[in-house]
Amino acid sequence: MLVRIETSPEDILGMQASAGILTARGGMTSHAALVARQMGKVCIVGAGELEIDYKAGTLSCGGTKLSEGDWLSIDGSTGEIYAGAIATQPSDVARWVFAGRGKPRRARSPALREADALGRRDRRLRVRANADQPDQCQNAIAFGAEGVGLCRTEHMFFAPEKIDAVREMIVSETETQRVKALARLLPLQRKDFEGIFTAMGPRPVTIRSLDPPLHEFLPHDDATIKRLAHEMKIPHKRLAAKIESLREMNPMLGHRGCRLGISFPEITRMQARAIFEAACNVARTKRFVPRVEVMIPLVSTQSELVLQGGIVHEVAEQVFAEKKRRIPYLVGTMIELPRAALRAATIAESADFFSFGTNDLTQTTYGISRDDGTRFLPMYIEEDIYPEDPFATLDTLGVGRLMQIAVEEGRKTKPGLKMGICGEHGGDPRSIEFCHTLGLDYVSCSPFRVPLARLAAAQAALREKKK
Repeated sequence: MLVRIETSPEDILGMQASAGILTARGGMTSHAALVARQMGKVCIVGAGELEIDYKAGTLSCGGTKLSEGDWLSIDGSTGEIYAGAIATQPSDVARWVFAGRGKPRRARSPALREADALGRRDRRLRVRANADQPDQCQNAIAFGAEGVGLCRTEHMFFAPEKIDAVREMIVSETETQRVKALARLLPLQRKDFEGIFTAMGPRPVTIRSLDPPLHEFLPHDDATIKRLAHEMKIPHKRLAAKIESLREMNPMLGHRGCRLGISFPEITRMQARAIFEAACNVARTKRFVPRVEVMIPLVSTQSELVLQGGIVHEVAEQVFAEKKRRIPYLVGTMIELPRAALRAATIAESADFFSFGTNDLTQTTYGISRDDGTRFLPMYIEEDIYPEDPFATLDTLGVGRLMQIAVEEGRKTKPGLKMGICGEHGGDPRSIEFCHTLGLDYVSCSPFRVPLARLAAAQAALREKKK
């Protein structure tokens, strides 16, 4: 069990190795909750009464103290935490999908068969999955996903063979140094994309360019900083000062998303090359052509999309000339800032698709940190200030109104503009019904929520027919 005060992207390997994840801070759309859902891991976030001492390796609560190596059990449905080991068994769905050895097979449980039949006949919304690795893609297909709606490339960077090259790139002082570090990353990222395209076959795959602030990739403990300084052959104090200079007061509203690509276009260039080289390689060896969709995050102006999209188009043409093969592709953006929703008509001029990132759109519309809001959100719901947690079920009056404006304005500019949602609301039934009403083309959610999303999309269509 991975026990943390809160997780960050650098915990990704620990999360993969764990049977479950427990954090003292966080909410429905915090890092731990998002990644655990995607991996199919049991997770409890926001257990504020826990006292976690990293140095001592202990967990304390209500007079009970556990040390690293002790048994701990958690119930992700109820939020209960137990000292000791409790017998477990797989869910009915998991038993059907993951029975036997090898890759997960197509879900054949009676309930899922019935839901699939209903979904094929009546639903209009397609259902994709948020997946970052080939095994997650295989899970998604087993549950009935019709594509990948969000591939977070940053989660690929924390593998042991990649993280040092990423860190070297971040602390580089010159573009030449950054390009050298990125050259080490290129074949590794290309291999990741080849695995994803192979797993997904001819289904669409939406890949988001690098999004989180750079400080999340850097070490914070002195021992790792010293090791990295030694490997990079730079003074320890100089590296420590560089890392400190990258810290931000409010990183989620800081130097991240498309702002990173504009500041360091060589990052976008490397990622685009990895994507298109991988797509061409897979198309050459398989009997299908990958369907590539490149998504630029955190755009608030058309100019940002033009700059980043221009790099993607330029690199695509270079790769197609080198490989003597063309791959059809789209370049679009995430609508996750209020200004982007309000300026959708102009942004749509340069976009092939919109994907609503409702985790951040909710955060920026309410002005509530999705990680820190858990300290007061339960009280707000109890006092009926909010009818429900806006990070769990879409706020149709506020956030939904911005989405409606973006849909209407975007399709005025481009009537056939494809639109979807890749925030965690894409797996919530009431939010899915709202997406159906808006006329979105697809919803995307964690692989293990795909069956529920398919059923909810079908129910939304049936209710519309009944009306």
